[in-house]
Amino acid sequence: MHRRGEESPRQADDRDGVPAPFAVVEEAVESIGTTLNERTTCAELARFLCREICEAAAVDLLTEDVPTSRPAAGTAPLVRAAAAGRASLLEPWTPPFAEDRPLSVRALDEGHPITASVDLSGGEHRSATSVPLIAHGRLYGAVLAVRAGKPFDAPETATLHYATRLAAVHIGHDRRHTAVQSTALNLQRALLAEPGRPHPNLDVATRYLPSGGGALVGGDWFETVRLHFGRTLLVMGDVMGHGLDAAVDMNAYRSMLRYVASTDLPPHRVLRQLDVAVAEDGSRRPATCLLVRVDPARDTVALVSAGHLPPVVFGADGTGTLVDVPVGPPLGTGIGGYEQLTRALDPDETLLMYTDGLVERRHEDIDVSLARLAGLALPPGATIQQVLDEVLHRLDAYRAEDDVAVLAARIHRRRPAGTS
Repeated sequence: MHRRGEESPRQADDRDGVPAPFAVVEEAVESIGTTLNERTTCAELARFLCREICEAAAVDLLTEDVPTSRPAAGTAPLVRAAAAGRASLLEPWTPPFAEDRPLSVRALDEGHPITASVDLSGGEHRSATSVPLIAHGRLYGAVLAVRAGKPFDAPETATLHYATRLAAVHIGHDRRHTAVQSTALNLQRALLAEPGRPHPNLDVATRYLPSGGGALVGGDWFETVRLHFGRTLLVMGDVMGHGLDAAVDMNAYRSMLRYVASTDLPPHRVLRQLDVAVAEDGSRRPATCLLVRVDPARDTVALVSAGHLPPVVFGADGTGTLVDVPVGPPLGTGIGGYEQLTRALDPDETLLMYTDGLVERRHEDIDVSLARLAGLALPPGATIQQVLDEVLHRLDAYRAEDDVAVLAARIHRRRPAGTS
């Protein structure tokens, strides 16, 4: 195999001045970058190029993107992300040909398109062009387009450059989206990893399940706060919206609640104080919140809701009952008006608090969703952990469209006097 010619950087720049055909541009916009997934974008790019200008295409990504101001050589290896068309046409361009590096590596290292034409044994002629994936000052990898026969003409080269740049922009969006989502998720997990410890007279179990798919994490949170005289305050909240801002606001709500709850105010006054503080701040997103103060000495709970879904109490026989808690406005409105409900909680009963991701289903009335939860027939005598496992499994919470936070609590049964 011998090299017949390479396009100079100046020649490549000249070809950049030829616009891609409008119909091809429309096709590229519609078929490349349909998801926030860089591997899918790479596959869409390779398939598009094979449809429009070449017989085989490959997309190689750096394991980490680098600034275009820094040489790419030696920074990170290239990994094949996608390929389409005749695989045999790609093979001659993978090992170094003549004295040079592979074509894609040259394009990557030099930061501009590289074109080559070669004659193979048997009289076959092949043409190839490699274009670096560059967008917004970042280098993500390189694209290789190959075909048998004549070199790519100016409109075809313009199409290749346009499609590659479009794919690079989408890859950049995906990586930024993933970075923000990862930051928010790590923050949320860190905040939820260590809720306060309840008194020993109360068993508490919690779970947090981030949503799947492409949805950003939200502001779901839970907390437990020790109060005087053996009482424990249980908290379930949900900041409206998703993403890093919601997770940051969730942290602010949690900090404020810990401070207000330490004064040992009744639950409805705790919510009132939070509502006033958030409304005066003006920078926080509204949030729903459910507070439950558990008093094991009296086997009672005091409940108050700021726009949150009602808890469920599961009896020893596994049957569930929705607790009809008066619902006030979400926190942050400054309206107030929270009413407290007190009811008995037997040591054989389990109180379940949750965020809307557990029960809400698209195109379904919320009353139907709540009835499904309350209608679960759990195994009699289930432990508190088993209650959580059964509820999450039966409501298919691991595939929920929104984040799911759940908290289950059960009072320790008091031992009769004189027993050890």
